[in-house]
Amino acid sequence: ETELQFLCNHFSQESNTGAWLYKVYQGILETNSKYPFLAYGYDWLAFAHIVIAILFIGPLRDPVKNRWIIEFGMIACVLIIPFAMVAGYYRGIPIGWRLIDCSFGVIGFILLKVCMTKIRYLETKMKLAYETI
Repeated sequence: ETELQFLCNHFSQESNTGAWLYKVYQGILETNSKYPFLAYGYDWLAFAHIVIAILFIGPLRDPVKNRWIIEFGMIACVLIIPFAMVAGYYRGIPIGWRLIDCSFGVIGFILLKVCMTKIRYLETKMKLAYETI
């Protein structure tokens, strides 16, 4: 709510971005005043993000053994695009905002692809080391 208020104060309501931000801000204000318990769902959403982040400690500790976690992340990144486009359409989210959401999937996929390439290289080196023993 506070951050949206800040943004609304710095964008003109005459612009598309400002009008959208103001609409979102009004929705948050009304929802928080009438139905504050709905924010509890966002608390659980934040918790889920923390749990998923903890999952990625596995590849840091043992990348080859836990490469499935990187694959999981890559799949999630790919799924962001259809999810953002379909759900965003039905929720009335402007296409520009949906594309921003999709960019998180694209950027995340690229970063995870780099990780996967390095894990595969490490895996190859480990196999060669075992073969020479």
